[in-house]
Amino acid sequence: MEKAHPRGRALAALTLGALGVVYGDIGTSPLYAMRECFYGQNGIEADPTNVLGVLSLISWSLILVVTVKYLFFVMRADNEGEGGMFALSALLSRAAARGTRFKGNAKFVAVALFGAALFYGDGMITPAISVLSAVEGLEVATPLFKPYVVPIAIVILVGLFLFQRRGTGRVGEVFGPITVVWFVTLSVLGLASILRTPGVLWALNPVHAWHFFAANGGRGLLVLGAVFLVITGSEALYADMGHFGRRPIRLAWLGLVLPSLLINYYGQGALVLREPSSVENPFYLLAPSWAVYPLVVLATMATVIASQAVISGAFSLTRQAVQLGYLPRMEIRHTSGEHRGQIYVPWVNWLLLVCVVLLVLGFGSSSDLAAAYGIAVATDMVITAVLVFATARSVWNWHPLGAAVMLVAFLAIDLSFFAANSIKIPQGGYFPLMVGATVFVLLTTWKRGRALLYERMASGMLPIDTFLASVGRHMPTRVPGTAVFMTGNPGVVPHALLHNLKHNKVLHERVIFLNVITEEKPYSGEEHRMGVERLDDVFWRITLHYGFMESPDVMSVLAGCKIGGAAIEPMDTSFFLGRENLIATRKKGGVGYWRKSLFVVISRNAVGATSFFKLPPNRVVELGQQLEL
Repeated sequence: MEKAHPRGRALAALTLGALGVVYGDIGTSPLYAMRECFYGQNGIEADPTNVLGVLSLISWSLILVVTVKYLFFVMRADNEGEGGMFALSALLSRAAARGTRFKGNAKFVAVALFGAALFYGDGMITPAISVLSAVEGLEVATPLFKPYVVPIAIVILVGLFLFQRRGTGRVGEVFGPITVVWFVTLSVLGLASILRTPGVLWALNPVHAWHFFAANGGRGLLVLGAVFLVITGSEALYADMGHFGRRPIRLAWLGLVLPSLLINYYGQGALVLREPSSVENPFYLLAPSWAVYPLVVLATMATVIASQAVISGAFSLTRQAVQLGYLPRMEIRHTSGEHRGQIYVPWVNWLLLVCVVLLVLGFGSSSDLAAAYGIAVATDMVITAVLVFATARSVWNWHPLGAAVMLVAFLAIDLSFFAANSIKIPQGGYFPLMVGATVFVLLTTWKRGRALLYERMASGMLPIDTFLASVGRHMPTRVPGTAVFMTGNPGVVPHALLHNLKHNKVLHERVIFLNVITEEKPYSGEEHRMGVERLDDVFWRITLHYGFMESPDVMSVLAGCKIGGAAIEPMDTSFFLGRENLIATRKKGGVGYWRKSLFVVISRNAVGATSFFKLPPNRVVELGQQLEL
């Protein structure tokens, strides 16, 4: 949840942490952003009009998009302190459930889901382009390293993904200090160059941006796609808000990150004004020759940190999707006993590794990768603007005119960047869009498939009241112990119980209907974790509540629970689970045959309930049934 007005050491610690996690991506953009404006596939001539114009665009992009839009508007849309696409989705879903006057929230939830799906495409490109751009600094030191840049980058990336299983706790402690050194280094390098060419500071005047477009026409739009690289990572400000809170993130940006980035970009611009040939790699050429190797090491560390933030974000996003029912159950390991946000998702980790390595091998350089970078982030920025507008109307109760003015102001900038990046789709921008579209299909297929499955199962379900009355008249043979039947619908009898009675013809001394609910808020809180309801002398209903940022641990909660005055003993408790054998059919049911088939395939590869809910394996009994979709 949002950190409540931190002060003193607490504020300093959170601010330092925000530097290491939130600003890793945007903080490494100086490695390649300025170069792409003049030396990339769509680069322009490095004359004074263009240099000052590009710097002006960079300056106002950082100020208007990151500072104004994200830090002071978007970050207001928090779900109990948490940010990100799923947080916006939850806010709008709750508003729709309350019957808000603003209509169309369901459609905005679908839009938020697509925005979340695009994050995976960005999560694949960010480590590739960041590490490649850092290692390419070796070419500045000597051309002899050129054949080894790609292999070195792949070794670093493989090491990074292999490390994920150990958790990020220990490394996280040094992320902040290293990032501080990185931003201070950016400032020192940039300031030394600015002092030699102070006239570059005139670029802060937005008139130079106007002159740039007047001089370059349509080609200026192509360069705007490269300028956009300076603000990739802005979504992290919002997505990581729950880890640190608004105030530390804002303080880190205004106090160190923004000044350091501006100084370095202006330093690179000053260097290009003096030596136009330096556009080949203006970042590393800012440093004296003796400092190139140490700078490569520092830059590589900074890009690893930036990559780590994106990978951790993919893990977090996956857990949220699983908890909200958009992805099947999968293995999620907690890597820290103190910080519940530190998790490791093996399946996602290895998939990202394979895709990142293929990207490095396929594109070969950070300049070529830059063509694929940006379109997913630009699309997410447009989506965020639209969702914040919906939030302003339905959650904040803004006047329609005020909300519309905000939306138009944001979209005027976001759509410009979107148009500039759309031009890069044939050059590689199609990749993150394909990844996003694929993930979106998987998310919606699983959600709709589960709904269809519940519809099929509902036809044969028996209401609990009817069942209790029947059992009361004809009590089966009783056996010692406690039986727990997990159910997704607390109003009906689980199929596993009916099958157990049909085949074994016995009933335990105590029978518990267990329902685990994931709420549309990040954390439920221990005080609201469990609800217990007595149905009669034999049957009880227990409901466990979890937030979408939490992982359920059923046994640890039940172990401290008393039913009828007696504690639930793990070794005297049996868990009965239903397992469905699904068959895709061509019968009409709101979902096409190919999506039914895809749902069946995904379902068969899902992690079992025993592992996901942390049930004792030797106390679990599974009873299956066959269902046609």
